[in-house]
Amino acid sequence: MPAMAAPMIAVFALQFEGCAYQPPAGDQTCLGYLDGCRTQSRWQTTAAAPTELVIEEPLLQDPAETPLASRPFRPRGKVSKEQLPSPRTAEADKSAKLAALRSRLSLHQRFPLQTLARTLVHPSADPNPAFNNASLSMLGSNLLGYYTTEYLLSHYPRLPMPVMFAAVEAYIGPRALATVASEWGIEAAAEPGGEVDPGLLQFRRLRSGEDPPSPAKRKGPYKWNITTTHKILQSDEFGSATRPPAAQELARLPIPLEEAAQSFVRALIGGLHLHLGAPLVKRFFRDHFLSRHLDLSTLFDFRTPTRDLSRLCAREGFEAPVARLISETGRLSRHPVFVVGVYSGKDKLGEGAGSSLDESRFRAAAAALKGWYLYRPLEVTVPSSTEGGLNATRWKPNMIDCGEVIV
Repeated sequence: MPAMAAPMIAVFALQFEGCAYQPPAGDQTCLGYLDGCRTQSRWQTTAAAPTELVIEEPLLQDPAETPLASRPFRPRGKVSKEQLPSPRTAEADKSAKLAALRSRLSLHQRFPLQTLARTLVHPSADPNPAFNNASLSMLGSNLLGYYTTEYLLSHYPRLPMPVMFAAVEAYIGPRALATVASEWGIEAAAEPGGEVDPGLLQFRRLRSGEDPPSPAKRKGPYKWNITTTHKILQSDEFGSATRPPAAQELARLPIPLEEAAQSFVRALIGGLHLHLGAPLVKRFFRDHFLSRHLDLSTLFDFRTPTRDLSRLCAREGFEAPVARLISETGRLSRHPVFVVGVYSGKDKLGEGAGSSLDESRFRAAAAALKGWYLYRPLEVTVPSSTEGGLNATRWKPNMIDCGEVIV
């Protein structure tokens, strides 16, 4: 009889002892699962009570060869559900809330309920990285930032960077993700624990009126002089001047509901990418995020629109802009209205109305700048659409603008 490897012997030993080994759904290599996830060691015996659990250490390798610092801590003996920080993985198949959530979001049946349950566990509830959503949330955050940024840069190539950062935050910012989770019908548990339904959002709540602990607050600025180049290269996708806390820094700390909700949405995107692939994730992102209407014209805040328009015309080789009165009414009344247009030669760049000539001129210049910055090409190919094998589209170069006007 040929010699067996250690992981296979461990599986057979668990089966002979009466333990039911169930790898997570979607994992076709149970031996690789034992070898790679040494922290997943919650085994349920047939002799245990329904509310009790026997926790054992899997037999993977010689303990003498494993460094002490890398060995996961495992309590011995029987542990009740109330003593566990989060529900067991096997409880996900019995949760009606998880099945309803998967159907409500129109997720594919290949997406396992065990992964969906893990996305609902915040590190503040369970600090073990093998059972919380910290890693999935990090992956989902990068994917959301990538898909949103490429969409805006491809469809609006002339957007100034401050407006770009504001648009990204409006689509996938913390408040936007918390609103999305609320619209999905996510319910939060009063207190995390092993006896809680896996379909509830689990985190350690911050009581009303209390300030968040210092590790949960945003850190100091990245640098003493925050420039636009620094925001692009070293800051997050929102161009923030301060650094948000890491996921593992929030372990066992009370957090607000908004923090846990946005962590769930990001973790769900990461789990979908791992189990279903990029094409389905992009479709999910288009249906739930890009389908929301965002008026980009409301994100502009011009301080000196007339000077900006003059510099823009000089840079592009246009004639100098001239403001002309188009119409007026009630000049001598209490509420006059003036309509002013800004022209470059014979071309009208913008039009604005106001109660004074200066106000109308400013609004006309701002309208001309918005018309320039909100230009949208007819044919656009986002970079991620060329990925995915047979469903990929042929790459067509997009327009790249020289940037915003620097005054």
